[in-house]
Amino acid sequence: MGTEIYELLNTKSVMEQRQLEKFQSAGGSQLQEFCSHKTRDSCRRARGTHRACGKLHFRKIIQQHTDENLGDCSFLNTCFHTDTCKFVHYEIDTQREVDTSSQRQSNKNKPSSGVVSSHKLIPAQWVNCDIRILDMSCLGKFSVIMADPPWDIHMELPYGTMGDDEMRQLNVPALQDDGYIFLWVTGRAMELARECLTLWGYERVDELIWVKTNQLQRLIRTGRTGHWLNHGKEHCLVGVKGNLPVNRGIDVDVVVAEVRETSRKPDEVYGIIERLSPGTLKVELFGREHNCQPNWLTVGNQLQGVHLVEEDRAEKFLARYPNGEQDLFARKIVPSPAPLLPPR
Repeated sequence: MGTEIYELLNTKSVMEQRQLEKFQSAGGSQLQEFCSHKTRDSCRRARGTHRACGKLHFRKIIQQHTDENLGDCSFLNTCFHTDTCKFVHYEIDTQREVDTSSQRQSNKNKPSSGVVSSHKLIPAQWVNCDIRILDMSCLGKFSVIMADPPWDIHMELPYGTMGDDEMRQLNVPALQDDGYIFLWVTGRAMELARECLTLWGYERVDELIWVKTNQLQRLIRTGRTGHWLNHGKEHCLVGVKGNLPVNRGIDVDVVVAEVRETSRKPDEVYGIIERLSPGTLKVELFGREHNCQPNWLTVGNQLQGVHLVEEDRAEKFLARYPNGEQDLFARKIVPSPAPLLPPR
């Protein structure tokens, strides 16, 4: 009876199935499932065969200073000291043992479009600038804002940060009349971020949590931030302003994803936001090159020039900054010894 109840609870309704088909990935899922045995040899032993399963496996990186008795490094492929770290690290095992042609053929038979045909798809746009002096009103309006500011978390950091007052004074309200904001926060910035949302005219309505994992999809227990407890997660506050019609109730508020380079957030966040407000233009503040996405305008000081494809938006921007990128770095409010990066 317990099994039957579990199956009933997990059976999708017709409405849920329709929503799933509407937002399915182009060409089928591109995700690869990890084998719980990690390496191919362990997988073969567990299966009792000479072939490993068709899931993704890893290969141990054993160096002269590695002590396998210590077990796996918590940071794995994001470890800063692989040349001296005595714990075991891994790399993806690219060897293929199974024929995946049937899987590839099934993917070919799936629709080539990953969005509903009525949705707009605007190429990625970006503006290289110092956000502290940018007149944000020249960028126009957006349905969704996402920001990962370089908060001053009162720790010694190898890059520049922004003071509390600088954050409060950002002209974020100029970017939006109706819509949502996703604001990444950490540590002591939690209360400041809530204050900023109120100052910018938003009501905090929800919160997204990113649970950090390492290369083997295990929780990172020795986080690099945190004064009292090691931080193994990050928070993204969700605020709303006005009344923008969106798709509610499609995604959950927890993302479990692998840690990559410093301050880089999970790619899954873009999918969540696109399903929330499909086909609309969004803006990301404090972004870098890897953040540039279709339907997004990325703004930050580590991009390459100014690239605007929408004529009206480009004309408005050039009317304000006729010299383009040169005008956006003409004055610094506070000298910064290094590019501004979110503290992670």
